Order: sequence, then C-alpha cells, then structure tokens
Amino acid sequence: MVTTLHDRLAATATRPVREEASRWLGEAEAVAGDLAVGPLPDDEVVRRRLGHVEHLLSNVGETEDEAADEHVASARAALADALATLGDGGGE
Repeated sequence: MVTTLHDRLAATATRPVREEASRWLGEAEAVAGDLAVGPLPDDEVVRRRLGHVEHLLSNVGETEDEAADEHVASARAALADALATLGDGGGE
C-alpha cells in the first residue's frame, strides 16, 4: 500500500523537476518513506501521515518533466488507494 506510494515519489527524485515541485515531492517522499519501512503504526497514525502526503502533493503543479508528472499521477493514485483501504476512521 504505502510502498508503491513511496516508490512513485522516489522515482521523481532522479527527474529534472522544477525546484519548487522538488521541495514538495522530497518532503512527501520522506513522509511516505517513514511509513514504507518497518511495521506500520496504527491506522489513525497512518491516516494522518497519508493526509500530510496528500497536502504536500496538493502543492505540486506541473513539474516541467513528463516522466515526473507520470510518477506524480501514479503516486496520487496510490495515495487514493491507500486512503480508501483505510476508510474514514469514523468507526462509531
């Protein structure tokens, strides 16, 4: 779930993207990377961190690199899948 998200974000690191986009992508990759290694924390923590990644990615517009744009689109899809798997956490 989060490994795919991290892998897609990590793939943007080798691409020649705009500096502003690079900063947002780098931070999103770091947060996703924390989730991708070791055992996952409880669902609420995962949900909160994925929400942070979602916020970071919302600040990424065009990267000015077609391959990077494809990786970002893939990362957004993986993020949506991960959030859907977790549900809304409202549980009551």
